[in-house]
Amino acid sequence: MRRTLPAVLITVLTALSLAGCGNSDSGPVIDQVREAGVLKVGTEGTYTPFSYQGPDGQLTGYDVDVIRAVGDKLGVSVEFTQTPWDSIFAGLEAKRYDLVANQVTVNDERTQKYDLSTPYTYSEGVIVTRADDNSITSLADLNGKTTAQSATSNWAQVARDAGANVESVEGFVQAITLLKDGRVDATVNDNLAVAEYQKQTSDTGVKVAAETGDTSEQAFAARKDSGLMPDIDKALDELRADGTLAQISQKYFGTDVSAPTN
Repeated sequence: MRRTLPAVLITVLTALSLAGCGNSDSGPVIDQVREAGVLKVGTEGTYTPFSYQGPDGQLTGYDVDVIRAVGDKLGVSVEFTQTPWDSIFAGLEAKRYDLVANQVTVNDERTQKYDLSTPYTYSEGVIVTRADDNSITSLADLNGKTTAQSATSNWAQVARDAGANVESVEGFVQAITLLKDGRVDATVNDNLAVAEYQKQTSDTGVKVAAETGDTSEQAFAARKDSGLMPDIDKALDELRADGTLAQISQKYFGTDVSAPTN
């Protein structure tokens, strides 16, 4: 005969089971990373030269190499999840990964909302237009114009603050396509990404029309109170001191973008 447990005992056992499940996902993220031996990282995989698919189909790029080097310093492996930029922070908040490695620009809003590492990239903002368009020569000239940007990017906000109408795109390549098709007037982006695009494509249909005057610092981002950043920052300090960051920078840019220019 099958015996049944008393209802009260079933309730107690169920509560204990649920409590046990909750504990497995509690505590600082750094403790979970150490225990699992894996740092889970969200990145685009479509943002050359920072995070993209190499000729062999494998994920590569400046941010990818830097976070892998950080993982080596921490003694953990790095597991990547590719996701579009405009949903990358939603994925972080949903705990799909522990950290975002995708040229996250440091600003007041992100500093308040997330744990940010010390910067590992310094860059300048530029405005890209069609080669035959001479109507934009400064940031002020974006007023009333239409730019193509990833909607939640720092550069979208720069364009909006200048008075531009922002058309949302998934990434820089799509922005360039809309620009060349005449559907937008400009796109604002990182000078490093633009230089890489020009180097790879030799595209004479677009040009850098102006600088925005913005110097950006990029960092890794984690959920607030993750406990990750002391270890991440220590690893970055060691990589800066032993020359690894400079070597990775030279590999992708031919110069050291991991240190301020002035």
